[in-house]
Amino acid sequence: MNIPHQTAEIFKILSKGQFISSNSSKSAIQELYNVIENEQNYEILRDYFGHINFILEKGDEYFYFSRPEIKTDIEKKIETAHKWIDILDFLKTYDNAFGSGYRFSPSEILVRLKTDAELETKLEALNKNKETQQDMLDKVLKQLTDDNFLEIENERIQQYKVLASFKYLENLILTINISG
Repeated sequence: MNIPHQTAEIFKILSKGQFISSNSSKSAIQELYNVIENEQNYEILRDYFGHINFILEKGDEYFYFSRPEIKTDIEKKIETAHKWIDILDFLKTYDNAFGSGYRFSPSEILVRLKTDAELETKLEALNKNKETQQDMLDKVLKQLTDDNFLEIENERIQQYKVLASFKYLENLILTINISG
């Protein structure tokens, strides 16, 4: 078995709960994506990481780790899913087209918050510490960036790009089935 020499770098990113997306503007991430995308490498890496209890998962143009479920973790996952639902609801209220490849700046959202009461209400629902709109938006964007759902494409004008891994959040919401 020839393990790709980028395996440690792949593990470092994915083991933090982050994603490796095809449309990242970072060439190092694109290279890692291409390494994993190779079918032979994918099988080798999947087997390799499986031995240490990490499951290499393939999404629609992104990769991530999952782990076998433990009953005590389910409640924590439900809390996390609830948070992501609220964030996704806020972003889709801002623009229904918000998804992979979408570009925006925080200033555009802040301007919209001044004229859109529904958007303002959804941001306030995320705001547990009664922070300013700017601080709360910055916190949401930092979390999305840290988790590799967004990346800053242009630091000077604070332009963000939505990565392919954002589909993971969208698919998470779509798989929730509430029977009534």
